[in-house]
Amino acid sequence: MGRVALLLAVACLGTCSEAPDWLDHVKATGKLVVVTRNSPTTYYLGHDTEPTGPDYDLVRRFADSLGVTLDIQPRDSLEALFSAVANGDAHMAAAGLSITDRRQSRLTFSEPYQQVRQQLVYKLGTGRPRSVEEIFGRDIVVLRGSSHAETLRQIKADHPRLTWREVDRKEVGDLLAEVAAGSIELTVADSNEFDVHRNFLPEIRVAFDLGVDDALAFAFAKDHSRNLTTEADRFLARVRRDGRLARIQDRYYGHTDELDYVGTRSFIRHVDKRLPKYQDWFREAAAQNELDWRLLAAVGYQESHWRERAVSPTGVRGIMMLTEATADYLDIADREDPRSSIFGAARFLARLKERLPDTIREPDLTWMALAAYNVGFYHLRDARAIVELGGGNPDVWIEVREALPLLAQKKWYSRVKYGYARGWEPVRYVENIRSYASILRWLTAERERAIDPAADDPKLSVPAAAELSDVAP
Repeated sequence: MGRVALLLAVACLGTCSEAPDWLDHVKATGKLVVVTRNSPTTYYLGHDTEPTGPDYDLVRRFADSLGVTLDIQPRDSLEALFSAVANGDAHMAAAGLSITDRRQSRLTFSEPYQQVRQQLVYKLGTGRPRSVEEIFGRDIVVLRGSSHAETLRQIKADHPRLTWREVDRKEVGDLLAEVAAGSIELTVADSNEFDVHRNFLPEIRVAFDLGVDDALAFAFAKDHSRNLTTEADRFLARVRRDGRLARIQDRYYGHTDELDYVGTRSFIRHVDKRLPKYQDWFREAAAQNELDWRLLAAVGYQESHWRERAVSPTGVRGIMMLTEATADYLDIADREDPRSSIFGAARFLARLKERLPDTIREPDLTWMALAAYNVGFYHLRDARAIVELGGGNPDVWIEVREALPLLAQKKWYSRVKYGYARGWEPVRYVENIRSYASILRWLTAERERAIDPAADDPKLSVPAAAELSDVAP
């Protein structure tokens, strides 16, 4: 019997008229114990070693809704995770788990919070397999105990020649990296896992989908979890209805399909060739203005590809592409001086954030400030007004993102104060910067681990999807 289960049993001796439920124990102790996986699609330590990740964000809000603290505990394999829940060492798992028949024989699941597709992944240039028959005899590696292994077993029933290997103590991201490096030929990943990694591993490609969509859900022990599972279902219904679930998913996945292979490879090459010349200035300017230096550097790359003499057809200049009016506002004499441009852009971005209402939370605040940097503060204000006209929430980026392109339609720009704007441009601008910043975070984390091997500890990892501090509650 696990420690949590033992404590619950002791607490109920002589007092419980029926089988005790984890919900009673959670509320009695004031703590929700959750096991998870260390990966960019579940939980990891992000900027300033703050816990983050889509499943973490979701289960933290679940704990908040119960009025208890969250005790999040990573496990290094799927079997260890399943055992922790089944044996009563944790109240539940929040780990991007697919609902499968085999798992349902052992665990109980909540209502789904996300749909994904299982995808066979190969390396560009190695020959794309287009059918199951074309992967017979090839080196396929998946995680032991994963839903991917279950799917392969189901396929094997009709295709006996299919073979694969199963490994422990790795994550799907590790296998995708091995495919990119050519260490293994093929693996299987959920579509959200592929989407997160595709910008950092531009060599990987989807060969074809395996089967139908899978549902991801929280997992609970079969015994003692009925009330806690019901409470989780109610919570998931609320966050789906009020938009919080969509905002969490946008935070981690909303920018993942913006860059193609050529764009990603070019960016990585420029990180090596061009960024070192300016990196210290990006760091210093960002620190002075309470910004993430990698985000500021991503703005510079989106603007000029880190070329200090860049000039656009409209006359904006320099590494951060400042207009003449903005340079005057910032008291910058030479827009083509890279240090002045970088420090000026950092001040300008920080001021845009200050001008936006205090009701906007991170990371929405940063995305809107970036949109204003591109399209202008007053056009952004118009887009927020359009959201309000439609009865939406103007403090949420995913709603403003939908409204910005409407500024190019007379039906809408005629109803707002500052009129027409090429509103689709700031949307692409923000999503590109999010992608560049995520790649840069991943690259810098990888290089720091190469210098300091202790950084390879999973508890200290900063996976590719690292984002800003929070999403609106």
